[in-house]
Amino acid sequence: MTFGQLRLDGVSRSFGTANALSGLDLAIARGEFVALLGPSGCGKSTALNCLAGLLPLTGGSIWLDDTRIDGQPPEQRGFGMVFQNYALFPHMSVRANVGFGLKMRKVARADARRRVDEALRLVQLTDHAAKFPAQLSGGQQQRVAIARAVVLEPPVVLMDEPLSNLDAKLRLEMRMEIRRLHQTLGLTTVYVTHDQEEALSLADRLVVLRDGAVQQIGTPEEVYAQPVNSYVASFMGYRNLLDVTVTGAAGTSVTVEGAGVRLTGRGSLAQGPAKVAIRPEDFVVGDGTENALDVTVEIVEYHGRELSVSARLENGTPVYFRTDKRLAPGDTTRIGVPAERVLVFEP
Repeated sequence: MTFGQLRLDGVSRSFGTANALSGLDLAIARGEFVALLGPSGCGKSTALNCLAGLLPLTGGSIWLDDTRIDGQPPEQRGFGMVFQNYALFPHMSVRANVGFGLKMRKVARADARRRVDEALRLVQLTDHAAKFPAQLSGGQQQRVAIARAVVLEPPVVLMDEPLSNLDAKLRLEMRMEIRRLHQTLGLTTVYVTHDQEEALSLADRLVVLRDGAVQQIGTPEEVYAQPVNSYVASFMGYRNLLDVTVTGAAGTSVTVEGAGVRLTGRGSLAQGPAKVAIRPEDFVVGDGTENALDVTVEIVEYHGRELSVSARLENGTPVYFRTDKRLAPGDTTRIGVPAERVLVFEP
């Protein structure tokens, strides 16, 4: 099916008096890869299940171009679905699993065989076509699940935490595989994940959710570097979150004090309570840096070329930073951070 845009207009889903999803507005272009991102319980899987037709809406509508589809059952929407637990038929071969949807749609045998062969080639499982799921690794089973989704040539592929059951090495390999397939086939993909690194590496746009409500929609670069509030900043790796007070402002330059620090950062707040967000990797160890802080090292974690350090200011406020300099628990050192890397938000 060829289409131009998948659109969610004010999509909501309630369970009793609780809103799992509240007024989601989102337009997805054909060929776009969109990631729904957030912690457990934020509404991302609810949104995906509403798209798939597995959950009815309690408000809003879903459109494929000019056709409203939220009243259609899942099989009429024709979307491909990749689940977290693969959902393969254990008694069927790889080939039979991949071709099951085509069989249900009564696709001609020769055409079905051609499409299954092509899907197996795309996920590099041609040599495993006669095997059963129990004979495959976790990564191979997930490839079968992806092949089963794309063989239907769906307008949209929906993926619900597809890599969460894999080990770290397989997750990285499958992440690259999913991106390759997306680029090769021009798939329109909606991808649910709680892993910000996964979302940043895969998606064209991110939708960050909290308690069923959208916090920010933007490119990976926008959400990573320009979070709109402290919640998004925290979720995107700004581990240092300090409660402070704005004591001066000139344009986008803001001076804050509190929590044992006096910093200059960027924001648009007038005087009053605020929250500062700083990434651990934005701190620089040594004298001569802006926004200098004296800290005592408490915990050092080895990460190959650099260390992840947990330290404290003189007043006990915890600070987290990363460095390639050798430090040990008990060391005192000075760290600093450029003003443009200090984000100041409403509290």
